[in-house]
Amino acid sequence: MDKVKENDTVKVHYTGKLSNGTIFDSSLEREPISVTLGQGSLIPGFENGLIDMQPEEKKTVTIPKEEAYGEIQKEMFHSVKKEELPEDMKPEVGMGLVATSPDGVENELRVAEVHEDHIILDANHPLAGQDLTFELELVSIGE
Repeated sequence: MDKVKENDTVKVHYTGKLSNGTIFDSSLEREPISVTLGQGSLIPGFENGLIDMQPEEKKTVTIPKEEAYGEIQKEMFHSVKKEELPEDMKPEVGMGLVATSPDGVENELRVAEVHEDHIILDANHPLAGQDLTFELELVSIGE
């Protein structure tokens, strides 16, 4: 029976959980994801977890933050004066924002702190700094 190897295209169902058991994403209620390994579209730990799996095999992998979204980087926090925000915006901690750079790239940000005259925005990935657990089910290889 075939086993997953680098550069294979696979279909996989997954459920992603935080270390406290909270589910942050799952494909079980929709189509499995289809992805070609080795193209950088998956976090390294997820991709490594698929290697050597066979169709219909299920397994659980725990991915340390270094193989997921990395450590929280202090340089990814930015202070913005409230006067620079849209007038109708009422910033709250946890609120998501999208900033567009001069070259047109969109960056997702979260409000980390709200102060009287400024806010602190966090450009880290929301799952940065966390170990993740994925329940994987390989649906198929090469389809």
